[in-house]
Amino acid sequence: MPSYSGPLQTVVESTTLWLVVFFPVLGAILNAAVGWKWQRSAAGQEISKKLHIGSLPVSGVAVGAMVLSFGLAVWHVVQLVQLPESQRNLLCHLWPMVRVGSFDLSFDLALDPLSAVMLLVVTGVGLLIHVYATGYMETEPSYWRFFSYLNLFIFAMLLLVLGDNFFVMFFGWEGVGLCSYLLIGFWYKDYKKASAGTKAFLTNRVGDFGFLTGLFVLLWALGGSWNEQGYQPDIAPRLVPVTVDHDAGHGEAQPPAAETTTKGVQNAYITFTSFPGAKVFINGDTVGPLVAPFVRYELPLLSDRNSFVIVMGGATEDLRLDNVQLVAGKETILSPVGTVLSFRDLSNQMVIQDKVTGKRPFFERLKGKSLWGIAAITLACLGFFIGATGKSAQIPLYVWLPDAMAGPTPVSALIHAATMVTSGVYMIARLNFLFSMSSTASGVVAIVGACTALFAATIGFFQYDIKRVLAYSTVSQLGFMFIGVGVGAYWAGIFHVMTHAFFKACLFLTAGSVIHGMHAVEHDADRAQDMRVMGGLKGRMPRTRLAYLISCLAITAAPIPLLAGFWSKDEILWKAFSTANTGFVPGMLIWAMGLTAAIGTSFYMWRSYYLTFEGPFNWTPEKDNEPGKPFAVASKVLSEKMLPKVHESPPVMTTVLLILAALSAVGGAIFGFNTHHLGYHHGEPGFMPPLLEHWLHPVTQHATVSFKDFGSSALIIEHGLMWSSVLLAIGAWALARKRYGANRSRDWETQERALPGWKLLNAKYYVDEIYHATVIRGVLTLRLIMRDFDKHVVDAIVNFTGVMTKFTAKVDGAIDHYLVDGAVNLVAQSCLQIGARLRKIQTGQIQNYAYGVLGGVATLAVIVFLIRYYGAR
Repeated sequence: MPSYSGPLQTVVESTTLWLVVFFPVLGAILNAAVGWKWQRSAAGQEISKKLHIGSLPVSGVAVGAMVLSFGLAVWHVVQLVQLPESQRNLLCHLWPMVRVGSFDLSFDLALDPLSAVMLLVVTGVGLLIHVYATGYMETEPSYWRFFSYLNLFIFAMLLLVLGDNFFVMFFGWEGVGLCSYLLIGFWYKDYKKASAGTKAFLTNRVGDFGFLTGLFVLLWALGGSWNEQGYQPDIAPRLVPVTVDHDAGHGEAQPPAAETTTKGVQNAYITFTSFPGAKVFINGDTVGPLVAPFVRYELPLLSDRNSFVIVMGGATEDLRLDNVQLVAGKETILSPVGTVLSFRDLSNQMVIQDKVTGKRPFFERLKGKSLWGIAAITLACLGFFIGATGKSAQIPLYVWLPDAMAGPTPVSALIHAATMVTSGVYMIARLNFLFSMSSTASGVVAIVGACTALFAATIGFFQYDIKRVLAYSTVSQLGFMFIGVGVGAYWAGIFHVMTHAFFKACLFLTAGSVIHGMHAVEHDADRAQDMRVMGGLKGRMPRTRLAYLISCLAITAAPIPLLAGFWSKDEILWKAFSTANTGFVPGMLIWAMGLTAAIGTSFYMWRSYYLTFEGPFNWTPEKDNEPGKPFAVASKVLSEKMLPKVHESPPVMTTVLLILAALSAVGGAIFGFNTHHLGYHHGEPGFMPPLLEHWLHPVTQHATVSFKDFGSSALIIEHGLMWSSVLLAIGAWALARKRYGANRSRDWETQERALPGWKLLNAKYYVDEIYHATVIRGVLTLRLIMRDFDKHVVDAIVNFTGVMTKFTAKVDGAIDHYLVDGAVNLVAQSCLQIGARLRKIQTGQIQNYAYGVLGGVATLAVIVFLIRYYGAR
């Protein structure tokens, strides 16, 4: 057997990680089961009124579940921090699912540096949004149902980010899609809102088909091979013993020192986390069978060569590994190769090296596979990316997200800004070792992200619904994240996921606070979100305004840079400028498109701020406004009369806003600052990489990416690009302030409508109309064609078959009645008639019987005589 080694990711077993996922689903079940009773009861009503929240028991269960989940998340992340870099992977095995040959599927959870970032975002931001929602949804009749759905979403999202394999991830992937449908259409009695939920659900199903296609292609490429007999799948499980070696520049952790027993025998360490329940016999059962999974089992080295027998159980054949060389003091992992679903096993498989040749056989084998003349890894990654475009709202599957604003605002903040819509980015970052193998797929990811960022930014220029502006902003910022992971800066993409969660959740919740306040003067839901009836709210809602202001600074980096979004977006643009990982797509093009989108972001975000909080309050009765025309301008008397009715939101909401605003202010500098900006270079004393980049290094270290080396000019170029983008963003801010600031023209909307391109951008490039005219109309037309085909062809065939069956049945019935039954009846009647006649012979008189016997004897005598007579002649 060849000897293998490599910088494999090792694990530490955890028996409590499942509790992070358990408490949210418990909260969802409790509120679904008895929440309606709690809401109708008088329990805690006085406290609820004092806090301005809904039902106290419902709130307590929902928020309490999140507090426990967040607390456990922090505790597990602290455990992770204390581990060596190569062991930062907490594995929690729950139960086995499927085992067929080499295909092993278990329901396992895992926490590594990447999932730790997402875990804290999901539980931390999720907790804050839960608290906010207790105030925002205070008067909602179905308060219990809302929080049941919200807890259920957190449960599904945690499965997505903590899943150790594709199965658990996809379970969560579909779960968040379901919860998104339920929460977007929460007010299902409103047809528009219910339709928005259906649109989101169906659009995501298109992306999910791509995800599954990519997974199937990957599994095909990993297992089996083509030969003269066709495709031959793997039947027997395949394991290889791999010595963990971090001395080859793939990590900084050192192996444990070789321990020596009292007899002077050194120990090696054995890890086997696949095929749970399998029994492992070592060296002829000298140490007794071990039951998988087990981690770093200490094995005394009694021989240079060792044997392992793995008894899989069931119908799966046993596996024997002979002549396995163990190294004293080092860990050897019995690593599955071929068709595996575990992200860790798959990543490990790509870095396994042959000790003799130094090659990576499984990496080269996968990279050499092709399908229809295209690299299989490219097809697989493109399939995964199609799934990401659906879940993370990229061109062409972004159309569901703006309509998703029909749901309650806390839903928009949690699902459609901070968590679910970043699932696609997380998935690509998780599979970084695969995407980096295909520059074509990476280039497609980057260019689609750049197009989406720019496209959505321009749509945001002339929207008037405050939540719709933020929706297109979210689509645009998701594009930046895909630029990051597409150009190979996986940590930067995740960095923007984190900072975006802070400032975009804050923006959505502040928008919800504004809408909450506007309902005091405007009861129509659409008009309460229209920025044309707002203005001058900073005096009435100072804390909401402060949070929105800080979030705008964070997302635009203008006119004051260095807040959260500045660090992550600048890193993405710099990596796009210097990338060498995008194949046919020039990095300069991606950078230019990203820069233009960033400038547009500054314009439309500051436009939304000034129209909402600066200038005069412009509420006018709905009857004064004509559809399709600029809104009427409110008189000064009417403005002064109506503005005092607008009120600040309760502390339970504004406290959350200020916490998120603080994170938006400092989160970027904490995790993104590095001394390279001060002139220190990698490898020099004083150099300190970004905290998040260093933290994610164990996850991204196996990605084969490279960036252009500008030599001594690198720092100058980077600073030049950075500050030029800031200056351009400041220019966009200045333009927005001039046009929409406190001293804006009273007929600003009329002037805006006269601008070239206004109609096109306000109509969102007519994308929805194009979809309706093509895809939807095509589907509806196909529906009618299929209906007519069913009616006139399928039903005709069925009806003809029915008629023929009835005819055949009648003929068969006639044959049965007249022929078969007739023959049977004829035999019966004949027997009856013959019997009736013969019965007359039976007189019961002996002399008659004697005459009959004599007659019979006489007849026989005559017959015998005749035979002899004629026979003699």
